[in-house]
Amino acid sequence: MIEYDVSPAEDPFVALVRWLKAARDAGSLTRESMCVATVDGSGAPSARIVLLRGFDRNGLRFYTSYLSRKGRDLAENPAVAAVLHWPELERQVRVEGTASISSDEESDEYFESRPRGHRINAWASEQSEPLESSELLQERFEAYETRFEGEEVPRPHSWGGYTIVPERIEFWQGHPNRLHDRIKFERHSGGWRSQRLQP
Repeated sequence: MIEYDVSPAEDPFVALVRWLKAARDAGSLTRESMCVATVDGSGAPSARIVLLRGFDRNGLRFYTSYLSRKGRDLAENPAVAAVLHWPELERQVRVEGTASISSDEESDEYFESRPRGHRINAWASEQSEPLESSELLQERFEAYETRFEGEEVPRPHSWGGYTIVPERIEFWQGHPNRLHDRIKFERHSGGWRSQRLQP
């Protein structure tokens, strides 16, 4: 049984660093996978898996098309929830808060670090829009390959980062007989207030 090593008195970001490191050390295939749930203007929810691409005390970052369904949802309603899940360790972290668009500088820096094919795809794919055929997407990709041949691929203005600013963070550790450990941290007066929850 894995020991629950989160203290109600600690900074939740410090605990998150430790749990992410434990997931990497365990070779978890989902160590950076994060389920992000959004709500559109009518209140309809939608969830999908994205990759956690960094975090600090400002929040958790992911990147996508601003014109995708999640981008459109966040433009209407910035409320967001995210879950990191590591089944090998029987652990999950739940995050609830609001999402804001990252700075152009931050988005540019990350975009330039991506493989060239991924950067070209950001131009070729109008994420979440209908597609007549996979052949058409391939043709668009090849057209942008030709367009940017011999030069750097710039970041499209419709693509960039979001930072999830947490208001609540919960650490969950599975145990036999469903005697799970749960500690919830809530932002309070410039710091964090913690509470142990029943499983």
